[in-house]
Amino acid sequence: MSFLDKAKDLLNQNDDKVDQALDKAGDMAKQKFAGHDGQIDAIVDQAQQRTGAGDTTQAPPPAAPPAEGQPPTQP
Repeated sequence: MSFLDKAKDLLNQNDDKVDQALDKAGDMAKQKFAGHDGQIDAIVDQAQQRTGAGDTTQAPPPAAPPAEGQPPTQP
């Protein structure tokens, strides 16, 4: 197994920590480069999507509305 394969496995296993670190790095970049918040957010989002199995910092998708005649479900 090559070094890159090991690094990818490590990133996949710790996706939540990687995403948190990317958020912190983005916040620091926003302080240093004021006025470029949109671009920084876009870069952080792309990096989070490319690391790990999935982005763990995003909110889950909204639940589907109940079918007609069905009472709404409570979480």
